[in-house]
Amino acid sequence: MSLKSRGIGGGEASTRSMVSKKWTFLLCLGSFCAGLLFTNRMWTMPEPKDIIRRTGTEEIKMNLVSSDCNIKSIKKQESNEILGEVSKTHHAILTLDKTISNLEMELAAAKAAQESILHGSPASETAKPTESLKKRKYLMVVGINTAFSSRKRRDSVRATWMPQGEKRKKLEEEKGIVIRFVIGHSATSGGILDKAIEAEDMKHGDFMRLDHVEGYLELSAKTKAFFVTAVSMWDAEFYVKVDDDIHVNIATLGNTLARLRSKPRVYIGCMKSGPVLAQKGVRYHEPEHWKFGEAGNKYFRHATGQLYAISKDLANYISINQHVLHKYANEDVSLGSWFIGLDVQHIDDRRLCCGTYPDCEWKAQAGNLCIASFDWSCSGICKSAERIKEVHQRCGEGENAIWNAVF
Repeated sequence: MSLKSRGIGGGEASTRSMVSKKWTFLLCLGSFCAGLLFTNRMWTMPEPKDIIRRTGTEEIKMNLVSSDCNIKSIKKQESNEILGEVSKTHHAILTLDKTISNLEMELAAAKAAQESILHGSPASETAKPTESLKKRKYLMVVGINTAFSSRKRRDSVRATWMPQGEKRKKLEEEKGIVIRFVIGHSATSGGILDKAIEAEDMKHGDFMRLDHVEGYLELSAKTKAFFVTAVSMWDAEFYVKVDDDIHVNIATLGNTLARLRSKPRVYIGCMKSGPVLAQKGVRYHEPEHWKFGEAGNKYFRHATGQLYAISKDLANYISINQHVLHKYANEDVSLGSWFIGLDVQHIDDRRLCCGTYPDCEWKAQAGNLCIASFDWSCSGICKSAERIKEVHQRCGEGENAIWNAVF
């Protein structure tokens, strides 16, 4: 009994031991597999592309550090690009500045025309509103400076080099040339002197009236007023001031100015540099002589007053800055002073100051036709009302020259 019982008890113990070993093996195997799975998830290898990206960046950095030449070339390229952008910006600023300047000049001219019409200023008395506003392009406006006492001079000019009536209108329409006598008003506006000019204008229609009181000592102010008024009334390429006691070949003048169209700021005349006269009581006395240095000094170069021309940009400049432009005793000096410091081309053309016959006659025969003729001793043609007709016959360009000219 006892033996049998022991045999049975030992078999059960052996069976339990075997079962325990199997479960232990299975548990160990399962733990190993779980460990492998956990390890694969935690220790994921980086992707190849990440390694390549980081490696490529490191190579670029190393190349930049190791190659100083490459750094210099990159900096040079960047510098050239910056300079190119700066140059483009500077050019754009200059273009914009020029555009603004042109718009300011056009605005000033438009304002002057509007004020002339709205306020009924003297400048509008001989110009119809439609004429002022339509802004047709002209080659040149020629203003003949005259005085109340110069009726005979005006008639002599009308009889020689200044076309009259329908011919004058044809000159404006076909050739783009406007010619007017330029005069202001007397100290007593509406007096007998003004009425005489009004009657003369009714007959010929060739006056430009200025908002200006006439007087010998006011010639600088009159010159300024002429350019301001002319710019407001006509859109021309050139504006010309002429004295009423000289002879002018209009076609030759037109051809000369037409060749200067490509130059934006032109000041043309017979350039001179006369003495600054400090002594009181003499003709051409300069009260502000001290501004020009020591006694005996000369003026800067400027065009003589018998005839000179300026381009549109300069006439607009005078119109815009009229209130701050200083006036000296002599009008030709005043005009020259307004252009000092500006980028202006001074053109000295001696054909603008020929003598009368035989000087202008010899030059005409030699094929070098004069633009203007006068006597230096008289600062004009001596006794011009009587002599200008002969000067015209001997030194003129011929009646058909203006109609055959192509500007």
